[in-house]
Amino acid sequence: MKQVKIGKIILYSLLIGYAFVTFTPFMWAFFASFKPLNEIVGSFSLFPSNWTLDNYQYIISTQPLFVRWLMNSVIIAVVGTALNLLFNSMAGYALARLSFRGRKSMFILVLAVLMIPGQVTMIPNYLILRELGWLNSYEGMIVPAMVNATFIFMMRQFFVNFPKEVEEAAAMDGLSQMGTFFRIVLPMAKPALAAQAIFVFMALWNDFMRPLIVMSDASMYTLPVGLNSFQSDNVTFWNYVMAASMIFTLPVLVIYAFFSRFFIDGLSFRGDK
Repeated sequence: MKQVKIGKIILYSLLIGYAFVTFTPFMWAFFASFKPLNEIVGSFSLFPSNWTLDNYQYIISTQPLFVRWLMNSVIIAVVGTALNLLFNSMAGYALARLSFRGRKSMFILVLAVLMIPGQVTMIPNYLILRELGWLNSYEGMIVPAMVNATFIFMMRQFFVNFPKEVEEAAAMDGLSQMGTFFRIVLPMAKPALAAQAIFVFMALWNDFMRPLIVMSDASMYTLPVGLNSFQSDNVTFWNYVMAASMIFTLPVLVIYAFFSRFFIDGLSFRGDK
């Protein structure tokens, strides 16, 4: 018993130490965004001696495209996440519940897509978008990313374990298959949807390579591409770079905080609970 307690103490100490090492750089960046430049380069103190919002004001007032980059990222991430939640859930439900010719082949195709690296499809995607005239447009960013094989598979596994009795009761009450999905099944899938929303939003928000390929007009940049350009122009002004990075990081933290109570349930939820 004593050995178990010692083992737990060692384990928790290692985890706390790892969390501290991981969290410290973020805290330094956060507090640095409220410091003047001379405090950042002059010392390694964590907390600012003189708190200031000038860094944020500078970004918004002197970088006219920064707000546009932010709005581009918000539009692409929010719309893309909403479409993923809808289409991935519908596809997963169809593969789990509906009987149609080629269902197994379709599921194998979804699994095969998971094995293809994204780098392989970059050039074909670019050529298709060019032919459609969707370069430098929201469509070019949203449409290719509005479904995701990983989350189709995840939702399919969720609906496989979903209790059929609930759907049978809904059918006895006169609901159609579509009505059962939208009015019964989907509301009960909130944990899985929340976990999916976090992952999809983070992927779209942090995506750098796709906007770099699709967008060539600076006004259509998303925040990752725009911040790369901003950092190149302000490479020695770490106070401005840290403020810009905090604006970039904040929405992801808000999304995670909002959905965090569903997050673990979404990864471990089973329909028989």
